[in-house]
Amino acid sequence: MPQHIPKHIGIIPDGNRRWAKGNGLQKEDGYAYGLEPGLQLLRLAQKYGIPEVTYYGFTVDNCKRPKEQVRAFSDACIQAVQMISQENATLHVIGNTNSACFPTQLLPYVNVKRQPAPKGQTTVNFLVNYGWEWDMKNGWASRDIPRIDLVIRWGGMRRLSGFLPLQTVYADFYIVDDLWPDFQEKQFCDALQWYQKQDVTLGG
Repeated sequence: MPQHIPKHIGIIPDGNRRWAKGNGLQKEDGYAYGLEPGLQLLRLAQKYGIPEVTYYGFTVDNCKRPKEQVRAFSDACIQAVQMISQENATLHVIGNTNSACFPTQLLPYVNVKRQPAPKGQTTVNFLVNYGWEWDMKNGWASRDIPRIDLVIRWGGMRRLSGFLPLQTVYADFYIVDDLWPDFQEKQFCDALQWYQKQDVTLGG
């Protein structure tokens, strides 16, 4: 068990479309294969005592993709939130609701007053139709989300893609080259072990 546990981790689950293409599927088919990994990760976070997790669902810019892909990742986010709501977690959805891209099924999870999660529960933030410019122009709509200690990105890309700029200002950033639907427990554990070696000074 790692000794230096991050209080809050951010998850960028990238590579769904590339995984689908590599497995002979349509690009939009890949999102459904990312649902179970998300649940596995949440349970691992609970196992290791990580109190808060933020998932990157989809962005405002993602909505520029072909309509079948937009429909697929929107449906996947709806399913993911519904699955997480059945877990031992306190759930908050954050994103631009004043847009046709925001799934109306998720409105009940928006603007839920943030309170400390009951003992033993994990706080889960889910970014849906999120954009950093939208966040900033709305007085940092995500301001109640606490600072992120560790961001883990699957899919090999070395960028934040606008992921919560306010909260990631001092976050450590770990890259998993494997694509998100190929999630394995070892990848998550390797990220936690890597975090043990980081010198977290917050600029001090």
